[in-house]
Amino acid sequence: MEPDIWFDGEFVSHDDAEIHVLSHVIHYGSSVFEGIRCYDTDQGSAVFRLEEHMQRLIDSAKVYRMEIPYALDELNNAVIETIERSGLRGCYIRPVSYRGEGPMGVNPLENAVETFIAVWEWGEYLGEEALKQGVDVEVASWNRMAPNTFPAMAKAAGNYLNASLVKMDAVKNDKVEGIMLNTDGYVAEGSGENLFVVKNGTLYTAPTGLSILPGITRNSIITLAEELGYTVEEKKLPREALLTADELFFTGTAAEITPIRTVDDYTIGEGKRGPITKELQDAFFDVVHEGNDPHDWLTFVDVPEPEEAEMTA
Repeated sequence: MEPDIWFDGEFVSHDDAEIHVLSHVIHYGSSVFEGIRCYDTDQGSAVFRLEEHMQRLIDSAKVYRMEIPYALDELNNAVIETIERSGLRGCYIRPVSYRGEGPMGVNPLENAVETFIAVWEWGEYLGEEALKQGVDVEVASWNRMAPNTFPAMAKAAGNYLNASLVKMDAVKNDKVEGIMLNTDGYVAEGSGENLFVVKNGTLYTAPTGLSILPGITRNSIITLAEELGYTVEEKKLPREALLTADELFFTGTAAEITPIRTVDDYTIGEGKRGPITKELQDAFFDVVHEGNDPHDWLTFVDVPEPEEAEMTA
């Protein structure tokens, strides 16, 4: 049975979580969302950087003049309650705020803002072997949107039409993912991931001014890399920097830290996960798998072990 969904303060069954076909979001893409993971760590179930994700949801809504009628603490608690109710010790979490039914037309100001939170089990986003073996990607024919067209710092559903074009082309071309350039030809990000380039022991990633999403996992990797003694620079990188990199990897809630082994059939480094990528994976997974959290990134939730749940059923 699918877990219940938190829907504007109440829990409804998976099958009863419905919206009207005339909801503004269906016609105009007027929603903002988050992607968060709850990990089954050695110290219990824990959500990774819950508050930062939910604050970004609120900030994204603000950009689009959407007033979410719940405070940050209320949203955090709703996520925790949804996970605990689901019984899933590890899961993917999807909060969404959207414009509902009301006047039609591009002006959404009179349409109510509704919010739901769903959870489900989701494994490795880019494939079971991706974290170790790496993935094959291409440089996308579609650019990342230009500044002052869409607000790229908002995690809005409409922005992901751009991402869908990139992902579909990559799959059709027998690649796993595409890397977008910005409108000036500089490296931006993947369809649903941020990107890091490793060259001569230094890590490079695109600045937010290149219309990338300021990823929370990206921020975490910058912190971990600097703690490990690496220099991290936010810098404009030309397309050829991808081809001459020692290592490349994606970061994101779904992708976690996924190495890239080829770009447009160019072999990156030795064509496998590089040592710095592996070191950063180990540091990241020490937090989210082992539960060793000196940064206060984990919010532990009370999901019983399967045996314990059966005894209390």
